[in-house]
Amino acid sequence: MKFNIWVQKNQNKMTAAIAILIVISFIGKFANLPMVETPAMILASIIGAIPVFLHAFTALINKVISIELLVTIAVIGAFVIGEYEESAIVTFLFLFGSYLEQRTLQKTRSSVKNLTQMAPTTAELVDEDGSVSTVDVDDLDEGDHVIVKPGGQIPVDGKIIEGKGYMNEASITGESTPVEKSIGDKVFAGSLTDNGTITVETTSVGEDTTFGKIIELVEEAQDSQSPAARFIDKFATYYTPAVLIIGILVWVFTRDFPLAITVLVLGCPGALVIGAPVSNVAGIGNGAKNGILMKGGNAVNSFAKVDTLVLDKTGTLTTGKMSVTGLDHFGDDKNADMALLSAVEGTSDHPLGTAINKYITDQGITETKDLPELDTVKGQGLQSNDSRILVGNERLMKHNGVTISDDARKVIDTKMNNGDSIVLMAVDSELKLVVGVNDQLRSDAFEGLTAIKNAGIKRVVMLTGDNKVAAQHVADRLPVDEVHAELLPEQKVDFVKKFKEEGHKVAFVGDGINDSPSLATADIGIGMGSGTDVAIETADVVLVKSSFDALAHSYILAKKTVANTQENIIIAVGTVALLLLGLLVGVIHMASGMFVHEFSILVVIFNAMRLLRLKSFKKSPKLDVNQVKTA
Repeated sequence: MKFNIWVQKNQNKMTAAIAILIVISFIGKFANLPMVETPAMILASIIGAIPVFLHAFTALINKVISIELLVTIAVIGAFVIGEYEESAIVTFLFLFGSYLEQRTLQKTRSSVKNLTQMAPTTAELVDEDGSVSTVDVDDLDEGDHVIVKPGGQIPVDGKIIEGKGYMNEASITGESTPVEKSIGDKVFAGSLTDNGTITVETTSVGEDTTFGKIIELVEEAQDSQSPAARFIDKFATYYTPAVLIIGILVWVFTRDFPLAITVLVLGCPGALVIGAPVSNVAGIGNGAKNGILMKGGNAVNSFAKVDTLVLDKTGTLTTGKMSVTGLDHFGDDKNADMALLSAVEGTSDHPLGTAINKYITDQGITETKDLPELDTVKGQGLQSNDSRILVGNERLMKHNGVTISDDARKVIDTKMNNGDSIVLMAVDSELKLVVGVNDQLRSDAFEGLTAIKNAGIKRVVMLTGDNKVAAQHVADRLPVDEVHAELLPEQKVDFVKKFKEEGHKVAFVGDGINDSPSLATADIGIGMGSGTDVAIETADVVLVKSSFDALAHSYILAKKTVANTQENIIIAVGTVALLLLGLLVGVIHMASGMFVHEFSILVVIFNAMRLLRLKSFKKSPKLDVNQVKTA
């Protein structure tokens, strides 16, 4: 056991020693020094055979006939017939190929390694008496307050309770541009404060943070297998014994032992075995570097086959942040009416009310202090106990006998046609204010969806709980093929099931909260929720950057990864077929064949590494999606 461990630790050094001995042997050959040439090759063969034999023996104990067994038999056979040069070169090339495989996998996993190294280990804890002490991150609890100074690393997930500044969230989202954060904003462990001192209230620490989950997910994803990789593993299980049998049959019928040994060597499916895993790991590694978490080979393979993209509207196609698009006044004192409206909306936590309150406050208008008690009218709005003050939708106005003038009707209809949600305020049965509030379209939605359709998605469908006018207003500015509005979450699931029953491969894109059932039902669930817990747990692909740039890149990357895997399989199978054909016609021998064999391994490795260099999709900075109109 100790010897086995020692060999594993020193395998690369042994490979280097074999290379040196082979060089010494060739020097001896050209210098006509047989006492140097032959012993050097024999020693190189013995050293090279040790790790290969140990791997083969371990596999046999586990009842697996491995590639190493083929190489071991081939090396022993070459050694027996005195072909020391062949046996030495075979073991060197095999071990050198293993070394290159390790280095490539390490490189493709570098994104995870970099993330792990960036994980914060200590924090500046603010004690109850206001003093600050340095503690281990693992000692922090939910609710603790930590202070982060300029240039410091945020050690926890939480929200800012004091201070403001620009945060570099590249380790979380892949986006290098700093984001301004202030009181109430969420921050993530692993982010850096470019400037400003902030105090953060802890919501999660260690492995429970978004950062910790990202590391765990990427590691699990890179260790998982794609369908192609599983097929190859199964294929190799039967292929290796088949090559052994063919080698035996060649010897039985030809009595040509060297030929039989060469068949075993050249029949090794080395490139086939390494080709799919390297492509898979490289693709997932590229995604992690760009803020895209693809949960393993299955997710990559399924995503590449998607032909129907289904999207939620609010928080997915739109920013999820409501803002006032316009305010029209029909009374005598606009400022007084706006102050009253601000006071009423200040009692509500509804997104529309929050947007209106912020808009009025930004105008420098202070809300009135004399506000009567308000009651909530379900599905309509707010009204005072004496019904003098009404704030809500048109139904609330009608139920209370408020007359809407022709001028007000034109304003309301115009705003509704623009997809705005309408908030009305009436005082003493007289309409005073008409406010339009809308959710802004994501700036990268148009070009991102266009890139996705160009890459192979045949149909883009919007499913939303919003009204038909607002939904259609959004769809008219995007390359969306179908719109279904006023849906409950369960009705969205029904549409996803219907598309699947029609034979389509469906990907659903949502915010990972109220869309969890649809995310789970689709062939591929894609969470655009800035790494929320539900998105990470439910979705197959998590877009931590939460952008359509990332969505387009993830789809293109999935298709490229699957195509790259198929290319590697063709290269590997084609190489073995050509080698065996060359052997039959006498143009390939053991050493030259092994060189070509190992060269094919290098080819599939370098082919897979192209995925690491696949650039993130970038949209045109000049495009204003809120002004785009599709035909």
